[in-house]
Amino acid sequence: MRIESLKKAGHATLAGLGMLAMTAGMAWAQEAAAAPVPDKGDTAWMLVSTILVLLMIVPGLALFYGGLVRTKNMLSVLTQVLVVSCIVMIVWALWGYSMAFTDGGSLNSYVGGFSKALLAGVDTTTVVKTFSRGVVIPEIVFVAFQMTFAAITTALVIGSFAERMKFSAICVFSVLWPTLVYFPMAHMVWWWPGPEFASTNPADATVAGAGMIWAFGALDFAGGTVVHINAGIAALIGAILVGKRIGYKHEAMAPHSLTLTMVGASLLWVGWFGFNAGSNLESNAYAGLAMLNTFLATAAAGIAWPAIEWILKGKPSLLGAASGVVAGLVAITPAAGFAGPMGAIVLGLIVSPICLFFVSVVKNKLGYDDSLDVFGVHAVGGIVGAIATGILVDPALGGAGIVDYTAGGAAVYPGMATQVTAQIKGVVTTLLWSGIGSTIVFGLIKLTIGLRVKEEVEREGLDIAEHGERAYNM
Repeated sequence: MRIESLKKAGHATLAGLGMLAMTAGMAWAQEAAAAPVPDKGDTAWMLVSTILVLLMIVPGLALFYGGLVRTKNMLSVLTQVLVVSCIVMIVWALWGYSMAFTDGGSLNSYVGGFSKALLAGVDTTTVVKTFSRGVVIPEIVFVAFQMTFAAITTALVIGSFAERMKFSAICVFSVLWPTLVYFPMAHMVWWWPGPEFASTNPADATVAGAGMIWAFGALDFAGGTVVHINAGIAALIGAILVGKRIGYKHEAMAPHSLTLTMVGASLLWVGWFGFNAGSNLESNAYAGLAMLNTFLATAAAGIAWPAIEWILKGKPSLLGAASGVVAGLVAITPAAGFAGPMGAIVLGLIVSPICLFFVSVVKNKLGYDDSLDVFGVHAVGGIVGAIATGILVDPALGGAGIVDYTAGGAAVYPGMATQVTAQIKGVVTTLLWSGIGSTIVFGLIKLTIGLRVKEEVEREGLDIAEHGERAYNM
């Protein structure tokens, strides 16, 4: 009936309606181009990813670390991971997000400003750009997602000085370290003008508006430098400045529950899909690539570590398999959306023997007491993954290449020497920033309230002495 009535109205009417439709369409297109609307699918994926990263922290990391310490310190580690995460989340909302993800003016290469302190201007109508032109997600979702990254990075560090650091010192660390070290690192690696700017402006202008490590051309899909190298170096500094546990190398300090460590490692793996695939910020094939790579690299590393133990010691261990899984997760983090699946497998096979060498040979040789091997797995695994990303991104090796926004999204590769050099510059910058910044933070705490519990407290165990509770009632 609608078609017949239009035919009877005559050609003039049809022409008028056509012009009206064309005008309305042009107006709609212009409005859409000026103000893109978040896609519900992307938003839903980011909400799920945020929850998955929280799963990595509590209960994942808490149980992984808790199972590795002695019984008398189990509850203390659970408490530390939980409370550290809570503190960092509040700090993130107060000033951390602004420091990481706003323009820093003259200091923009290193850190953002305070224009969004207290989340000023962030509401249900504001959006942030993703990595595709014209695609955005709600800013409040991005704030929450990145908040979980800040929380887990800080919580990772405490594993190196587990069983001997004051809870009060850990709380102060949870405010100072993210502020001086993590937030600037996040800005240096992930802050840039965005895909629209890059598609319409000279490359020099894009680089000038980006954080320093991003400007190097270094690739870090989900936090190899920001999270793992950063936390791992801080862990090493902390372990050295806090000092060795009483009885280290003279008393048995075996994990009290490898069952819980296995549960924690498994939850870390599950949550890591939010960590890696979520870092794509969109629900598309690149998120799928990151997910597949997170399966494959982790599986390969989880095989390699106990296989080497089997060869060298005659028996493959559960602790070795769990450690390999975490090493694989760490290594694939910077390469998750850049490497091809076969490259991810190779990376997993390579990272486990390197990390095993550091936690069993290098640590014993140098004599530092990194209680839960945060440096040996996260810093070392992160360095391996970050540098390897520069190789595995090569399309000739099955990698996804690098998006060229000016050419409309074509995958390019600047050459292995150029890209690996950029990756190394990013790694070195992270080592220096985290090393110097962490030394300052731990030094300030040591000079004020002190870092370490008293000897009698350490011998009794932190559960009772620091928290007045036990993990288990005997």
